[in-house]
Amino acid sequence: MNVTQERLDIDWTWPNLPLEWWQDTYATLHMWTQIVGKIRLSLTPLINHFWNVPLYVNSRGLTTSAMPYEDRTLEIRFDFIDHNLEVTLSDGERAAMSLRPRSVADFYQELMGMLSSRGIEVKIHPIPDEVQNALPFEQDTLHTSYDPGCAYRFWRILVQTDRVFNKFRSRFIGKCSPVHFFWGSFDLAVTRFSGRRAPARPAADAITREAYSHECISHGFWPGGGAVKEPCFYSYTSPEPVGLDQRSIRPDAAFYSKDLSEFLLPYNAVRLADSPDDVLLEFMQSTYEAGATLAHWDRDALERR
Repeated sequence: MNVTQERLDIDWTWPNLPLEWWQDTYATLHMWTQIVGKIRLSLTPLINHFWNVPLYVNSRGLTTSAMPYEDRTLEIRFDFIDHNLEVTLSDGERAAMSLRPRSVADFYQELMGMLSSRGIEVKIHPIPDEVQNALPFEQDTLHTSYDPGCAYRFWRILVQTDRVFNKFRSRFIGKCSPVHFFWGSFDLAVTRFSGRRAPARPAADAITREAYSHECISHGFWPGGGAVKEPCFYSYTSPEPVGLDQRSIRPDAAFYSKDLSEFLLPYNAVRLADSPDDVLLEFMQSTYEAGATLAHWDRDALERR
């Protein structure tokens, strides 16, 4: 379905975005965000759990936030209202390129050239992460779709989700991640930590070992893919305590996926609710309580009363 002609001033507080409407745009945008995210990865020092690599929701799309480059500062922003990718530097330099139907290779070449022409020489690993049959960016002429209406809807979902996730985050006084967008898995997430180290995962890759070095409970929004045919909210506890899959959670539409080892709540169960915020917060709170209680977290010390 092409939604580019729909009015953008319609009340899309929690807009409808079935996976089948935008799978091709989703795949292309996933690759574009990976390119921008890898630039952030290259320019920023490692922070625990790779918190230096995600993007952040802002008032027009997604942003890297400020990144250091020699004696300057650089920021790259996806604008899903005017459909541009904007680059701004602390010396006053500005540049933009259009978000439109174009190949990943074309996007990659123009962005890297735009940076190089302004004295920003950055090297990235030019192959996507966390996807099957990954094509190097400069060779990817397969992904070429961009429906601005769908991109706008997706961003509106992220705006509302970011707002509710930050409300949930405010209830926790222990270590907690920012609300951030992971371009590898293409999801918006917020993660709470018990404060204890987790058992080592010797067979895991370096990224996974760092990401799950400490006990955590993570919540997120994912537009779907693979066996999951619809957008959904998720929750998982790592390491997963025995019996978590048997715990009762709320609301009734939520369930435990044995394939993913996560609790899932379909996005439409939130979107169509009388009070979407309350339904999403109920899911987050009940799944957190299930994991934290079974894993014997010190909830009195970690939660804001």
